[in-house]
Amino acid sequence: MRWQRWNRKAKLWLWVITLIGVVAAMPLGISRMAMEKSSNTIEYVFDHRDIVEVADLRPNPNQFLNEKVDLLKESGVTTMAVYESSLKELMQAGRLTYYNEKDAALLQGKVPDERVNYTYILFNGREEEEKIGPIVREAYGRMEVPVRNWSFDGRPGLIIEESLSAAVLKTLDFDPMTIQELSDKGFYILPRFSDRVVPYDSERTAAQLERLKSYGVSRILFDGEKAKGTSDQSALHSLDSFGELLKQHDIGLIAIENLKKPQQGINKLAYLTNYNVTRLYSLSPEDSIEMTQEGIADRFLLAAKDRNIRMFFLNTMNQGSTDTGLLIHSVDKLATAMSGPSGVIAQLDEAGFPSGLAQAFTYDKPSWEKPVRGIVALGAIAMITLLVSAFIPHISILVFILGLIGSAGLFVLNSSLMEQALALGAAVSGPTLALIWVMNRIYSRTVGERRMVGGEEWTVANAGQEAETRTQWVFPSVSIGRRVGIALNWFIVATCISLTAVPLVFGLLNNITYSLVLEQFRGVSVLHLGPIGLIALYILLYEGNEGRGVIGRIAKLLRQPILVSWIIIAAVVGAIGFYYLSRTGNSGSVTWIELIIRNWLESTFGVRPRFKEFMLGHPPLLLGLFLAIRYRAAWVLIIVGVIGQLTMVSTFTHIHTPLYISIVRTLLGLGAGIIIGTIFIAAWIVLEGAWRKWLAPMIRKYSA
Repeated sequence: MRWQRWNRKAKLWLWVITLIGVVAAMPLGISRMAMEKSSNTIEYVFDHRDIVEVADLRPNPNQFLNEKVDLLKESGVTTMAVYESSLKELMQAGRLTYYNEKDAALLQGKVPDERVNYTYILFNGREEEEKIGPIVREAYGRMEVPVRNWSFDGRPGLIIEESLSAAVLKTLDFDPMTIQELSDKGFYILPRFSDRVVPYDSERTAAQLERLKSYGVSRILFDGEKAKGTSDQSALHSLDSFGELLKQHDIGLIAIENLKKPQQGINKLAYLTNYNVTRLYSLSPEDSIEMTQEGIADRFLLAAKDRNIRMFFLNTMNQGSTDTGLLIHSVDKLATAMSGPSGVIAQLDEAGFPSGLAQAFTYDKPSWEKPVRGIVALGAIAMITLLVSAFIPHISILVFILGLIGSAGLFVLNSSLMEQALALGAAVSGPTLALIWVMNRIYSRTVGERRMVGGEEWTVANAGQEAETRTQWVFPSVSIGRRVGIALNWFIVATCISLTAVPLVFGLLNNITYSLVLEQFRGVSVLHLGPIGLIALYILLYEGNEGRGVIGRIAKLLRQPILVSWIIIAAVVGAIGFYYLSRTGNSGSVTWIELIIRNWLESTFGVRPRFKEFMLGHPPLLLGLFLAIRYRAAWVLIIVGVIGQLTMVSTFTHIHTPLYISIVRTLLGLGAGIIIGTIFIAAWIVLEGAWRKWLAPMIRKYSA
């Protein structure tokens, strides 16, 4: 009995610890909001390789290329992305022409030498030979492929003692002529490094960065699945070397949005460069052709405002059709979409995102942050303990102590994993505890218990028959207005309990790595299903369970025969759950009606509340609370209403979304949800009145 008393008292102290953690998280939130406001400049990048490939299929490639590059500059594109070159790309750029053994022999009017199979290169002029020749010699010499001079018809060239099929696969250094031409036109240069040049050579890389820095390069982007130096990290510590070189030259990195998996090695390089990282959204070539100009502008504005994107990467492609006989591209369309008073650049500038060089967020980690996050972690452990004790009473102290020990051990092994585990636990606990509090207000587990509900003392009376013992409220005559007031009171208190998890989540995940999506909140599916399942389990085990106990209820359920109707219901619930999960995350799909509503909300309020809150969650919960005062079956709506509570918390797990946007989004969702829920209640009152006054008497009359 003493142990039970201690545990009952411990629940009060656990709530106190939780609230202390909530208060401690507030300065962390303020610090994060200041960080998110430290960078607002947007950089617009075009893929130069794409334009070269499009131009290569035009009647006058050089003229086309120059015209389109100038057009993009006039439209507001600030930066051109250039790649490490290859023989194919150098030929497309008009630097050289290459031949295999047979074509070279035909060119010279000779018989092919059957004993060899070499690659022959002719430069397009003396300037190309002076600037591109050293790049070719260096690349093949590094791979121990013999290269010697050759000429034909007065044009200088090279013979590469390797087949053309193998020679075109080699990665060469950046084309200095292209970089100079683009720089002369006023473009910033964004070099795209790959990890294809192995083994890693620190001296060669340092020379590359030195040359690029002379053109004003301030940031690099990786091409492929790996960051430069990743393949040789274990043998040569190449990532450490490359990261140090980037830091020396004050050159930052770029993280690409919505990759299936992050580029390998970028997390380590980000750490080595003190997180001098900017996030980039890439508009695919297909989207650049198929999307409308208004759609592109809306997408870019949403990305900048809601996801802290500070660079936009534009692509194009050749697309041919045998039906029309035309070869189309999207350069002109993109230039039009970017420019003008209603274009992308103007809209983003009006929204507070001027065009220019993208800057990394100012990231300052004060000395007080670490102990404050420790207090937040204690608050999360306390909240998780409260959830466990709601299902298994009298073990609060034990669970809290085990939580402290386990969290400490996990912190030593992997502090990031500990933070994510506690954040997930708190995110699940908040909405679940909120709805458990609601269910405890509605139902009692003790016959004859007297409670204060809505300011009045109501009595729970035995309404069972035979062996089935159930309970229900014996309600006094309550006006409709009073019922609405009680439902709103319960809804507001439950919402406040759910929102206590929010500061714990953003406090634990208050790290630049989450804002840059180098790390992410884990357990999205658990968060979206956990509270629903736990509330359903709580109702199943405890609601109307007088005199039987949890073990008795479980034993009874295990003895129940499995009916076909149960299987059908389980299948329907499973299908609904699958659809519900398909809507979560960045890849979730939405209906066309929701898209219309989303766009209207975005244009009206500037911030779009989440559909799952103001339509699928809050209104059913509010209606369920109203009905629960008279109808026990209202728990079905209350379980559905958990969606709104957990979605509020889920909104704040998107750390890459500015904190103030998440706050406004949640408040709008609550406001809209309460309005729609009130409309649902009004509709129910009208239908219930019609049923009692006309339909029910009519049915009884004809039944008799």
